[in-house]
Amino acid sequence: MRPLIAPLALAAALLAPVPPAQAVIAAQSAAPDFTLKTAAGGNLRLQEQRGQVVLLNFWATWCGPCKQEMPHLNRLYGKYQASGFTLLGVNVDDDPSQAVAAAARLGLKFPVLLDADKSVIKRYDMGSMPATVLIDRDGRVRYLHRGYREGMEDAYEKQIRELVKE
Repeated sequence: MRPLIAPLALAAALLAPVPPAQAVIAAQSAAPDFTLKTAAGGNLRLQEQRGQVVLLNFWATWCGPCKQEMPHLNRLYGKYQASGFTLLGVNVDDDPSQAVAAAARLGLKFPVLLDADKSVIKRYDMGSMPATVLIDRDGRVRYLHRGYREGMEDAYEKQIRELVKE
């Protein structure tokens, strides 16, 4: 009876349902669309930003590097907003009120979106904090950045300039 167990186990493994593959974004792929509540109270849909260069920044209040990069993001938003650029800060805290309070404390000028159920960060497969995605005017992902080190804002700015000129 023992020789029969291995083939049966193999057959069971082959017939088991396979979970759907996670969507992993890559450069030149279409940015997954989403709608999230904003800290200001309305809803914002990514697809409605077509025609703009969009920087999505995934952050959390407990993330030190996130707080370190926020003043740089604020500056970039102010500098390029009139050139067809927008910045969306996607907060992944479990308690949205913490995100709203932190955004006010940090003086954020760009829209803060609330992803408390983590649905958007999962769709973008961005495991590190912070994580930044630059999307061109046609809705295609052009650049991905995971994590933050001082000076990365220079790379962001170069990429933003390139995309707003297109």
